[in-house]
Amino acid sequence: MDATRVTEQPTSFERPLGADPADPRGALLRTPTPPRAPGAAALPAQARTGEPPSTPGTTAPSGNDKAPVSNGPEHAQPSAAAEADTHRPRPVPEGIPAQPSTESASEERRTGQGVAPGRPTPMRRDGDRLRFVGAATRRIARGIDLDEIVMGLCRATVPTFSDAILVYLRDPLPVGDERPTGPVVLRLRRTDRIPEERDTDGGFLPAQGVPEPTELAELSAVTAELCEVRPGGALAEVLRGVRPVFADAPAASAALPELLGDDGELVVPTGQRAILAPLRGRRRVIGAALFLRRPERIAFEADDLLVAAQLATHSALGIDKAVLYGREAYIADELQRTMLPETLPRPTGVRLASRYLPAAETARVGGDWYDAIPLPGSRVALVVGDVMGHSMTSAAIMGQLRTTAQTLAGLDLPPQEVLHHLDEQAQRLGTDRMATCLYAVYDPVSHRITIANAGHPPPVLLHLGGRAEVLRVPPGAPIGVGGVDFEAVELDAPAGATLLLYTDGLVESRLRDVWTGIEQLREKLAATAQLTGPDHPPPLEALCDEVLDMLGPGDRDDDIALLAARFDGIAPSDVAYWFLEPEDAAPGRARRLARRALSRWGLEEMSDSVELLVSEVVTNAVRYASRPVTLRLLRTDVLRCEVGDDVPQLPRLRQARATDEGGRGLYLVNKLARRWGATRLSTGKVVWFELNRG
Repeated sequence: MDATRVTEQPTSFERPLGADPADPRGALLRTPTPPRAPGAAALPAQARTGEPPSTPGTTAPSGNDKAPVSNGPEHAQPSAAAEADTHRPRPVPEGIPAQPSTESASEERRTGQGVAPGRPTPMRRDGDRLRFVGAATRRIARGIDLDEIVMGLCRATVPTFSDAILVYLRDPLPVGDERPTGPVVLRLRRTDRIPEERDTDGGFLPAQGVPEPTELAELSAVTAELCEVRPGGALAEVLRGVRPVFADAPAASAALPELLGDDGELVVPTGQRAILAPLRGRRRVIGAALFLRRPERIAFEADDLLVAAQLATHSALGIDKAVLYGREAYIADELQRTMLPETLPRPTGVRLASRYLPAAETARVGGDWYDAIPLPGSRVALVVGDVMGHSMTSAAIMGQLRTTAQTLAGLDLPPQEVLHHLDEQAQRLGTDRMATCLYAVYDPVSHRITIANAGHPPPVLLHLGGRAEVLRVPPGAPIGVGGVDFEAVELDAPAGATLLLYTDGLVESRLRDVWTGIEQLREKLAATAQLTGPDHPPPLEALCDEVLDMLGPGDRDDDIALLAARFDGIAPSDVAYWFLEPEDAAPGRARRLARRALSRWGLEEMSDSVELLVSEVVTNAVRYASRPVTLRLLRTDVLRCEVGDDVPQLPRLRQARATDEGGRGLYLVNKLARRWGATRLSTGKVVWFELNRG
């Protein structure tokens, strides 16, 4: 058969007639060659290309076609009828070799010769091989990941081409142009086999004249799972040669024990009933496939090496592409994961939950993002944004804007100023870098929230009683337009209420406009709140899941980012706030005020530590301040102290020398406090520390 003819492109391949799809797979019997029954015709030898079969009762092939084999005179037609019957055999469906007649199959089963019933017959013509290769490569090409491609190879070849197959792949598989280091190791990835024929009682039924097998084992149990390819060894030479070889060839005979292990010879039949085919990708050999036929089945022909070569080539190229696709998907996942918060913070007075859904599983990166940034004074900044498009470029721009927003939030700028600087940053990134963003700052002490919007859908506030309200926020222009002022509004944020920030992928699609989607979202929130009653808000995580359920089945048009904030607030009874004049007596007054507050809260055991640290921080503040210093204590799950002044320079922790009279205040704070920090404000700075409550 001409190798250039085996080029048909891939589609699906169906199992041959007679093969039971419910039969188990996984084991191969090493069955000895069946003895010849007395008076029975010998098993016909496999005909070579261009040679007529020598077995009596067969018809010589015409041209390149091989005629079907007759199994002896017992069921033969009269000679006159045989002479008159000169028409060509009826064609079989594509990819399915011709099946023997019922009478012929019955004779083969009775005598133990030929192919048992339900087994595929050998491909005796070039047309059979062409149809098989075309159907098999189409089935292999249907797979998109590694396991699907390997399974496609196994299911396409068993049982039509071989009775069993073993597929070995490199571990780890090389990706693209990378050059792996270390020895070449092959791992058994998958095995497949055609089961023994079953009798009516469900047991295995061997062919007549064939002794009962003495050993039954899974292929994966009798073969080595790992194989290290020794440089210069027999297996390395076969893999380097790339072309498939028969197992009885000298090179393969020495390579198979190295590949299969010590017990591997149990699965390799004698004669030309095994083909070892290297799997070569675009740049290197990535594995090997071993095709096996049972001893009672006709051996492979020379043309079958070309079939094995086509199967190995298509499978190796598919595996190579699947590995590259897997690496790209991994990079996309890692990029998106690092662009979004790994975990949400747990600021005082607010609980948070979030969701992110890509536009499609095959394109897992996009320009949507959300963030929650703790601010001085127990406040928290809530951010959600959407960069135009959902590609790697959009994700990169999103990462830069998110980093810029975090930096600006650390400066404690007002929301409208943050959006203004984001707009300038987007213009520096390029002329067509457009994005929408909503920036909100929640203060749990005053129970207020300040919101500024840059062309983003408005947030929805779910009140404790179950009423859902779309907040009236000035829409503003998208980020990147340039030359546009942003406006901020301050609204009430009552305890128990839930604020929902989202991107337009949640409310806008090809089937509905954005305002219709926002109204559906509001109704969904109100309906969910009714399930828990007017006095209990719905659980935050369950609320996010219910919101996403409104999308329904089908593909999404855009990425979706969702950030939900449950406002708990801080009760006025848990807050103590004072103004201190910048004078020498301020530290002593601060100690007395802190002691009274701790006594009122029942935290007298913390008085010594709190008085010491408050005195040190207030002393540093009044030394340089020109305006009154603020002192605030917050009682939550921890005790937090905040001291503010009008000096923008941040304090610096240093190691004081033994002869220094000062410089040990922050050292004490660092040693005794649970954590501490300093944040620069537009009006100065705030130094804070936290202590665990006893």
